[in-house]
Amino acid sequence: MTIKIIHFYPDLMSLYGSYANVSVLKRALEALGDTVTVETVLPGRDADLTGADFLYMGAGTEHAQKAALSDFARYGESVKALAEDGVSMLFAGTAMELLGKTITDADGKAYDGIGLGDFTSVQGKKRYVEDVYGHTDLYPEAVVGFMNKCADISGVETPLLTAVELGYGNDGPKTPEGFRFQNVLASQLTGPILVKNPRLLDKVVEAIHQRGGEPLTGPVPHDAWTAQGYAITAEQLKLRVKG
Repeated sequence: MTIKIIHFYPDLMSLYGSYANVSVLKRALEALGDTVTVETVLPGRDADLTGADFLYMGAGTEHAQKAALSDFARYGESVKALAEDGVSMLFAGTAMELLGKTITDADGKAYDGIGLGDFTSVQGKKRYVEDVYGHTDLYPEAVVGFMNKCADISGVETPLLTAVELGYGNDGPKTPEGFRFQNVLASQLTGPILVKNPRLLDKVVEAIHQRGGEPLTGPVPHDAWTAQGYAITAEQLKLRVKG
């Protein structure tokens, strides 16, 4: 397959090694024999989302998030149409909040999101900086990651993590976390999330191939260190859950 990845604002939204989500996805697809191109979207410049197979935006500071939103809003209808059509996407860290209805900052100023989801985000002065261990409906293995956020997110009907056993979820300790719509995944977990969770990477690759009409016939290749890193992290966080 020939696969087109759209990476929104790689300089502006790049905290916590966010770019590595694109790097690891590109490497996995190429290991399967795919031809992958990565097109970057920069603020103030036009971009063509036509034919996109995967859309991505990484984490940024709350200030960078608002700057990204001011430009991203013009792509809102196109992004929603692609989401409805089953295009795979990942919005990591604060980028997740752009998909909702509104973002209210710590000073009480409200910003409109693109409205792919009905949820709202309210940012405060307190930050939640902690490890997260939970589970998704997509596969049985645990999801692991790190969180550094200041927003409570309410109104998510379809979370990515349906159960959180350790850490802060969308709107409280051990509440469901993230957002999911068809092949759109969003989460405040960083680390980056596709590097730390090989099975989640598998699901993204599978979704891209399924929509492209070439379902996978074998496993997604992984580096040994990726699986080892996940196993160690999951084991240690599970021990903390058990107390």
